[in-house]
Amino acid sequence: MTKQGMTPEQAANLSMAEQHEWFRRATSRRAMLRGGLVGAGTAIVGAAGLSGTASAAPLRSAASLLPTADRPTGSTVVPFGRHISFGADPTRQMSVAWQATNSVRNPFVRIGRSPRDLGEKLHADVRVLSTLASDTSPIDSVALVSPSTVEQYYLHASLNGLRPGETYYYTVGHDGWDPRANLAVVNSFTTAPSKRGPFTFTAFGDQGISYDAVATTHLIAGQHPAFHLHAGDVSYAEGTGHGLITDSYDPKVWDSFFQQVEAVAATVPWQVASGNHEMEPWYSADGNGGLAARFDFAGQQNTYYSFSYGNVGVITLDANDVSYEIPSGNGYTGGKQTAWLKQELAALRKRADIDFIVVQFHHCAYSTCSSHASEGGVRQYWTPLFDAYAVDLVINGHNHVYERTDPLKAGKVTAAAPSGATVTPATQGTTYVVAGGAGNSLYSFPAKDSYDGAVDDVSPIASFVNEPGQTKTAESVTWSRVRYTGYCLLAIDSAPAARGRTSKLTVRAIDGFGAEIDRVVLARTAK
Repeated sequence: MTKQGMTPEQAANLSMAEQHEWFRRATSRRAMLRGGLVGAGTAIVGAAGLSGTASAAPLRSAASLLPTADRPTGSTVVPFGRHISFGADPTRQMSVAWQATNSVRNPFVRIGRSPRDLGEKLHADVRVLSTLASDTSPIDSVALVSPSTVEQYYLHASLNGLRPGETYYYTVGHDGWDPRANLAVVNSFTTAPSKRGPFTFTAFGDQGISYDAVATTHLIAGQHPAFHLHAGDVSYAEGTGHGLITDSYDPKVWDSFFQQVEAVAATVPWQVASGNHEMEPWYSADGNGGLAARFDFAGQQNTYYSFSYGNVGVITLDANDVSYEIPSGNGYTGGKQTAWLKQELAALRKRADIDFIVVQFHHCAYSTCSSHASEGGVRQYWTPLFDAYAVDLVINGHNHVYERTDPLKAGKVTAAAPSGATVTPATQGTTYVVAGGAGNSLYSFPAKDSYDGAVDDVSPIASFVNEPGQTKTAESVTWSRVRYTGYCLLAIDSAPAARGRTSKLTVRAIDGFGAEIDRVVLARTAK
C-alpha cells in the first residue's frame, strides 16, 4: 500500500476523475481527523478555472487558509518565476504570471511604454495550490523541521487594451514589496502586429530541470522569437508520468522550473501543451488543475486552445485525451476536444489572413523512437482532420529526440523531403516533427541517425503504434526522413507574401550547440 492507501495497480483501473474523487474523499477524512483546514491537492483559483475542473475549492483568499503568525511580511517576499503568454487577441492582450513563496496581499503589475515611466497598479489574481507533504515524493533533501503542506502561490494579471506591435515594460509586486522601492528588474514584451510581416517562433517539448534544459532555454533567446511553443512534459514534477494518484510527485520542482526559464519566459510568450507528466490528479477531476493554476491558455479555459499571429494560426491540443499508451486521461473531454478541433480548423482555413496552420500537442502522431513510437489514438481521431484541412505542420514531444517525416496524407508519403527541400502542404500533405530534446534524458532510435551533414537514409524501419488496451502493433515505416539523437530547438520563420504570391514557412532544427541540423520549407499561395 502507498501513503494514500492505494496501489498503482488499483489506480490504473480508475479514470482520472475517479482517482481525484477518491483522493478528495480520503484527504478530507484525514483533514477532519487531524483537525486540519486544507487537504492535499486543494486548488484555489482566483479566476475562472478550467471547465471540467470539478473539485476546485471555493474562492477564498490565501490568508484565510493559513495562520498569519510567524510568516514573513510582504516586504520580505520577493516575486520570482515571471512568465508571460498571449491573451485571446495577441495584438491587444497579454497575461503576466509569476510566483511568490508566501501569501501576499494585493499583488499587482505596473506597465508602461518606457522602463522609466510605468503606470498605475493593475490588480493580479492569486491561484493557490496546497499539497500535503506526506503525499509528495521530494526529489531533494527535506529540512528536519518542515511544514505539513506545500503551499504554492501563483499570481496572474490580464493586460488588455494594448496596442498592436508595441513594446511594453512591466514590473510586478504586492503590498510591502513595491518594485519602485526595491530596484526590481523591469521586463518587456511586444504585442503581435496587426499587419502581415516576417517573424520567427520556436518550439520544443520534454524540458525538465537540467543544465541541458538551461542551454536549450537560452537557445530560444538567440532566435529572437515572437513566441515559444512548449509541446508538453514541462517540469517533470510528476515524475512517473502515468497520471496516477500513486505516481511520484514533487510540486516544488515547478518552483525550480520557473526560476530556470524566467530569463526568457518573462519576455517571450510561452504557450504550453499538457503532456503526460502534467496529469496531476491531486488538484482536479481532469488532472489539469495544477497546470491551470500555473499557466494561462490564450484567454481560453481549456488546455486545448488556439491563437493567431500574423499569417499563422496555432492550435494547441491535449493529447492525454486520446492516448492509448497512457490511458488515465483517455476520453476525459467526452469528444468535445475533437469536435472543437474540427470547428477550429475549418474556421482557420476560411480566414483570408491565415496562410499556415500549425498544431502542437505532446504524444507523437508519427515517430520511430524506441521509447514511445507513435500514438494510435492521435492517428484515429486527429490525423484525418489534419488531412481534411491540409494542416501544414504538426509539432510533438514525448519522444526525447528530433525526428521529421516526409509530407504525409492518410499516413502515406507523398514526396521525399530531404533537408533543404520545399513542401507544398496544400497538395502534398502534413509534415510531422518530433522536437522532444529540450533537456530531459535522451532516447534512442531503432535505426541510425540521419540529419544534415550526416545523412544515412534507412528504409523501411521497424517500429510500432500504441493501440487500445496498451498494446503495441508493429509497423514498417517509410516516412522517417530525418532523425537526430540529441538536444534541440525548433525555429520556424514565417515569410508572408502578397496575395497570389508564395508565402513560406521555413522549419529549422538547431542542435544543443546552436548548429542547424535540418531545414524544410513549407510553401503556400497567399489568399
